[in-house]
Amino acid sequence: MRSWLTRNVRVLSAVSFLQDTASELLYPLLPIYLTTVLGAPAAVVGAVEGAAEGAASLTKLAAGPLGDRFARRPLIASGYGMAALGKVMVAAATAWPGVLAGRVVDRLGKGIRGAPRDALLVADVDEAARGRVFGFHRAMDTLGAVVGPLLGLAGYELLDHQIAPLLWVAVVPAVLSVALVFLVRERRVVPRGARRAVFARVRDLPGGYWRVTALVVGFGLVNFPDALLLLRLNEIGFSVAEVILAYVGYNAVYALSSYPAGLAADRFGRSAVFGVGLVFFAIGYAGLGLTTDALTAWLLIGAYGLFTGCTDGVGKAWISSLVGADLQGSAQGVFQGLSGFAILAAGLWAGFMWGDDGSLPLLISGVAGAVLAIVVLGWRYRVGTATSSSSAKGGAPTPATE
Repeated sequence: MRSWLTRNVRVLSAVSFLQDTASELLYPLLPIYLTTVLGAPAAVVGAVEGAAEGAASLTKLAAGPLGDRFARRPLIASGYGMAALGKVMVAAATAWPGVLAGRVVDRLGKGIRGAPRDALLVADVDEAARGRVFGFHRAMDTLGAVVGPLLGLAGYELLDHQIAPLLWVAVVPAVLSVALVFLVRERRVVPRGARRAVFARVRDLPGGYWRVTALVVGFGLVNFPDALLLLRLNEIGFSVAEVILAYVGYNAVYALSSYPAGLAADRFGRSAVFGVGLVFFAIGYAGLGLTTDALTAWLLIGAYGLFTGCTDGVGKAWISSLVGADLQGSAQGVFQGLSGFAILAAGLWAGFMWGDDGSLPLLISGVAGAVLAIVVLGWRYRVGTATSSSSAKGGAPTPATE
């Protein structure tokens, strides 16, 4: 057993797999359920998801610093418990406001658990192996995003296109994920000064951290939600089943590439792998903005999966290497919360500019992604290196700590 593959990494990866299976079973079906079963207008779909993601982003900002002040496992258990409760509320809803409430509770749980979980993932793990840790975790999490939609599609066909029973099916893996959290171990040693006020902890985050965060959050402003990419596929001519399968294909590529990307980030530098991911983003977005060919669209969805595989876990590992052990929760919480708000803003402007086929916002984002890729790849040995080495309490900077 490799030293980085700790008990907590294994357990929390299994927890994320089960929770994502539940979440992604619902994700492609919920818009159809809201509009065709509950009779909600299309605008409600956007309002529900916007409110849910906004709630998650806001909660992340507070949950990370709280995880540095108090025990992390109760926060993680509470977050996954709220996510399971939210899915029960969605399944029991008889009108769209009930779905809205359930989705907000679900995403509040996501916001509470995310940063404390990511901080606990790297506890007792060498800094040089954190790319592998986050890569493995993202691979397991995203495997759930492959299994979930496939279960949903199979259940949709087996249950004669009845969506309501599937909403209850999603509750089962969600509840199992909560039970697994109690296998997590936390050796709680409160560092000196860790019980200061939350905002004092945030102010302690170093300059290198803020430079990387500003760069990634700035990119988030052109990285709009995946639902709009699925809409583009439908506009190209994909059927509902083909859209779901394309989403499965994207997640499969994402899952398969996450661990190799994390391993490469540990060896060659996190900013380098992140920059390569931005190249795939530019190809995927600009290509989908230009093509109307179904085969080409399938290939571009694969490129988009490589983008997420090269940036999601790698970005978290990059952030974790810029601060010490006493600031891991604060660093992840602020980074993930601000990134969530940026993606929410991207969804708003892209939706406003979507027009008949979405080609314009896709091209704008693709070009912006290409420019940012050049910036990151050209700047790889400058961003945050000095701060990373000082926050680690000594030692020469290395490409892996970018």
